[in-house]
Amino acid sequence: MDARIILSEATYKLPIQPNTRYVLRLYFYPSDYLRYNISSSYFTVTAAKITLLRNFSASITARATTQAYLIKEYSLPPSNSDTLELTFKPESKATFAFINGIELIPTPNGMFDTVQMIGLMSSEMDITGASLETLFRLNVGGSLIGPKNDTAGMGRTWYNDMPYIYSGSVGVVTSIKKGQHVKYDRIPHYIAPIQVYESARAMGPDGLEVNSKYNLTWKFSVDPNFTYVIRMHFCDFLMTRPNQRIFDIYINNQTAQGDDNALDPVGTAGAGVPFYKDYGIFVRGKADILIELHPSMFSQPEFLDAILNGLEIFKMAASRSLAGRNPELSSMLAADNMIVIAGAAGGAVGFCLVAAILIVLVNRQNRRRNQRPPCPHGSSWLPLRGSSMSSNSDSNHLSSLAQGLCRHFTLSEMKRATQSFHESNVIGIGGFGKVYKGAIDEGLTKVAIKRSNPQSEQGVNEFKTEIEMLSKLRHKHLVSLIGFCEEEGEMCLVYDYMALGTLREHLYDSRKGPMGMLSWKQRLEICIGAARGLHYLHTGAQYTIIHRDVKTTNILLDDKWSAKVSDFGLSKTGANMENGAVSTVVKGSFGYLDPEYFRRQQLTEKSDVYSFGVVLFEVLCAKPALDPSLPKEQVSLADWALQCKREGRLVELVDPHIKEDIKEECLNKFADTAEKCLNDSGLERPGMGDVLWNLEFALQLQQEEDQEGGRICERDDSK
Repeated sequence: MDARIILSEATYKLPIQPNTRYVLRLYFYPSDYLRYNISSSYFTVTAAKITLLRNFSASITARATTQAYLIKEYSLPPSNSDTLELTFKPESKATFAFINGIELIPTPNGMFDTVQMIGLMSSEMDITGASLETLFRLNVGGSLIGPKNDTAGMGRTWYNDMPYIYSGSVGVVTSIKKGQHVKYDRIPHYIAPIQVYESARAMGPDGLEVNSKYNLTWKFSVDPNFTYVIRMHFCDFLMTRPNQRIFDIYINNQTAQGDDNALDPVGTAGAGVPFYKDYGIFVRGKADILIELHPSMFSQPEFLDAILNGLEIFKMAASRSLAGRNPELSSMLAADNMIVIAGAAGGAVGFCLVAAILIVLVNRQNRRRNQRPPCPHGSSWLPLRGSSMSSNSDSNHLSSLAQGLCRHFTLSEMKRATQSFHESNVIGIGGFGKVYKGAIDEGLTKVAIKRSNPQSEQGVNEFKTEIEMLSKLRHKHLVSLIGFCEEEGEMCLVYDYMALGTLREHLYDSRKGPMGMLSWKQRLEICIGAARGLHYLHTGAQYTIIHRDVKTTNILLDDKWSAKVSDFGLSKTGANMENGAVSTVVKGSFGYLDPEYFRRQQLTEKSDVYSFGVVLFEVLCAKPALDPSLPKEQVSLADWALQCKREGRLVELVDPHIKEDIKEECLNKFADTAEKCLNDSGLERPGMGDVLWNLEFALQLQQEEDQEGGRICERDDSK
């Protein structure tokens, strides 16, 4: 949230230990700060007389890579100095530099030694004194490993490799079996955490002839005209003796290991023993690195297979510079009016990231304001209908199907329904704008009318998404969209009226008073209803629909206490999803955002599952997802609830209004379900169908206990 704006050359002098290699991380969140337009930020960064960035635009880089924020990591060689000078210099008087965070960590000097150069016969290069930039760090075949689980306190993050798989087959993921152990006999522990070596990606079932006909391939985009260090991590915990699995390694179609020098992991290190190989390659005009593994036909191994556990790629400084060019925007991004809303991460991401990442990233509407007549109330919305804004014309940007399934209201009808948007009719305020209670059809039908706020970050895209999504969806546990109004710069959405408001209001809104408190059974039934709505979104429509903003204010209650999921302005459809995920800029809400989505910016339906896990703990504890007034470790409800559960203290967090009514078996089942939803790895989280089944089972356990009349979960004042 905070940045230092640098208008002229400025230098940080950071104390360091002489003769020690350091990792330097620079954190950039490209946003408009005060009067400074981020599109005017171009600057150079140097450290230890090495140019790290030149003419760098964090805004262009973030947009081109669809990143919400940027972390630049460098490995700086040992020096005799006791001070590291880190200099930021704007490119001109019309530009500025900025920085959000600086991290400097001492690392063991043995991290880098020599590398085998590819394409040069028997050539090795000494890189002990090289300056390097970390480009990729992957836990191949495994889940994300966060900074807390890294070794030697280096705070590295190891990402899953799936986004970089380039071959026709992704192979198979394998993990160490129970009772097996990784043995650090050849390398120090700080090279990589043990989790990297406990999982791997291989080619497929042993001995398949098809393995001889394809390569297991990864592809990475890099800057041309630099030397790159490729570190490959191996640990074969499946084979037990040499010559069972031997394979060739190719980098950019050049042999790194092959023929009589093919790699045999067990023969090299032993069964279950980690080791790594460093290769160097100079990339000329082709700005890609292609890494391919293929079973060795020359060595005639017992099985036709290859395996890889981890992968790192580093750029090496050339002429004391690591700087590359700013990436080029695609034609779509260059032409698009991008409004990027980055959600703050809750849960396992930690409060420091919650405080660091949010708000508006890029807003290029200023250029377009001069191309269209302004809206009457000063809004900068791009009109859905073009400049005419006729109340009788259909929207050019909505599909004919959506228009056919929705009523089109005039602005006069909206004013009549809400008494000209009178403040006394306001029943809520959200990211899109105010929500009014109203009545249509001569006052016979109660409705909720959501009116756009021209200063809101949610605009025309969310308006269109909501209409396109909800017009085609009909489910008992989804709020029904009745129609829309788009006229004279106004955008309104008309929904069924939910008489009892939001779930959050009935959990810890003091305005509701004692009558607003929900019983435990009511809360269970509401959670089940919401889970049914989300399950329908994930599996019941033609394509998977990811809500992307699941929270207690988006779960509404009708006059019969039936839960309905609402607010689909940020939703994504899975029509174009590949491998079950879609790359997208991060959007969401404080405290509910999936940490894996936040880090990888790969959205799946498991992101909704994570958010729903936060909702479950919110329902159980009647506490907000984030409460900055609490001690640091308690700010994030997800983190605090998980910690208390693991320590056997979760009952202390349970809402006192329901504590004596919850049965022990029901509580355990409910809490276990919430905990599984909050798993840091999306692959380990249950699907929404499993969540629904577990909640229904928890309700059954509660009802059975109620019939038996036994109250089990009571406060023990003796402890």
